Amino acid sequence: MRPIKSLVALGVAAMLATTAQAAENLTAETASPGGSIHLSMSHLAEVAAEKGIANIQVADGQTLTNSVQNVAEGKTDIAGTPYILPFLLAKGRGPYSKLGAEKGAELAANLRALYPVTLGIFALYAYDSKGLKGWNDLEGKTIYNGPPRGAAVTNARAVIQLTTGLKEGDGYKGVQVNWGQAVKTITDGSADAVVLPILFPDSRITQAVASGSMTVWSIPKDKWDSEGFQKYLRAPGSAPFELPASQANLGEAGVTLVTEDGTFRGLATIGGDIVNKDMSFDLAKALTAAHIDTLDKLKDKAPFARHAGYGIVDAVKSGMCGPNPLKYHAGAVAAWEEAGYTIDDCAKP
Repeated sequence: MRPIKSLVALGVAAMLATTAQAAENLTAETASPGGSIHLSMSHLAEVAAEKGIANIQVADGQTLTNSVQNVAEGKTDIAGTPYILPFLLAKGRGPYSKLGAEKGAELAANLRALYPVTLGIFALYAYDSKGLKGWNDLEGKTIYNGPPRGAAVTNARAVIQLTTGLKEGDGYKGVQVNWGQAVKTITDGSADAVVLPILFPDSRITQAVASGSMTVWSIPKDKWDSEGFQKYLRAPGSAPFELPASQANLGEAGVTLVTEDGTFRGLATIGGDIVNKDMSFDLAKALTAAHIDTLDKLKDKAPFARHAGYGIVDAVKSGMCGPNPLKYHAGAVAAWEEAGYTIDDCAKP
């Protein structure tokens, strides 16, 4: 007969082996490092492994347009995305126009969200040496407003038009370069001003201010309150963002934030990490619960993370419902509600 101690040890070993074998092997795609959507995915991979839920192989630096389609087609398990992409997929528009409306809608119906992320908040900024006084000085200027294609440049153009009435190619000249060339474009002086999504603090501004002091302008309150702007704030993948200027940390002494009443206002680009609807209830719940349980740890991982929308599931602030066709996975809903959060019925599958 084996000693009791040996039997106990064998039992514990068997339990650990069973737990290890139970962990899922998953694939994930996300954006390049340095932003909130990459941070949420890398954090999920870390905590899912620690909790024995899943081993997630993360491919970063991906084109999220393709990543969303890969999840919808069952080729990838998890992907980060701005919520505008599931909307465009559902309509068969923009980067999904070749699929057509019928196929796009079929694929989009396969997508479910685990949790939301704020990718950035659109603002105007410029070097002080350019002599700009704010949004009213943009007429005739050259503005760097994003990459050649995608949600960012579309939103930047809309924000400029809603705030100033100016259209690209008519009231101002737009400059578009890929994200990898963003800081170089800001610092080389080829643009008079920049309208891009920022975080608090923002890595691009932190790098650019080394070349000279800068000013960042909030959306003026009268423009913010206008019917047109308020309507656009409810567009798919968009949400209102307001933050006391005292909390709007831009990270550098050389950066000045301008807002007329002590509140920073901007259009937020909202997204999240999404999965296929066929992911099991238990797995989606476990992944989401791991995210919720470690929100404080996630928010401590980067200076900007406190204002990156982690843990905010309010339907308006998180960009859900309305024209956004994306719903939460049933397992994710269960995890949020068990943690004491309220998920609006319109965001449930």
